Amino acid sequence: MAELAVEQARNGEFWADCVERIAQERDKHSFMQLFDYFSPRVNAYLLGQGAEPAMAEDLSQEALLALWNKAHLYSREKAAVSTWLFRVARNLWIDRLRKQRGIAYESDENLAETVDDEARLNADGERLKAVLDTLPQSQAQVVYKSYYEGKSHSEIAGETGMPLGSVKSSLRLAIKAFRQHFGEDGL
Repeated sequence: MAELAVEQARNGEFWADCVERIAQERDKHSFMQLFDYFSPRVNAYLLGQGAEPAMAEDLSQEALLALWNKAHLYSREKAAVSTWLFRVARNLWIDRLRKQRGIAYESDENLAETVDDEARLNADGERLKAVLDTLPQSQAQVVYKSYYEGKSHSEIAGETGMPLGSVKSSLRLAIKAFRQHFGEDGL
């Protein structure tokens, strides 16, 4: 047991020394040692927090890049390298979640503009729905799947049984109807 504690203390000091070399000398060898050791651990931590594999990989690399860029801010007296690095990764993860969820904190000055924007969007949405209701069912279905569900033309063709060319022409005809209704003749 005592040997394990000594080994862990040595590793802690070793990693702190690596960060200091990065801060002072931009030592790439020290960074690669840190990267090789901590990257899989940070990645596993983020996966455990619920990050998708690709996002966990991206965030792990961002965290280690932050270590490279901000090594001069590290203080071995305040925290172990692992604590500092995992906190950076956690903060990056939280920031990414906030962006994905679209959380925006607005001042009271912007609330009136937001209400106006929402009213305008609701009116536009109702106008779009009115035009959508006038389209033949096949065109309305294709528009819905393309713009509301985000499906590709091929996916729509597969789901509806329509030939790919028919999906494309249905979308063209629907877009033409929208443009005519909104006074934007052309194409």
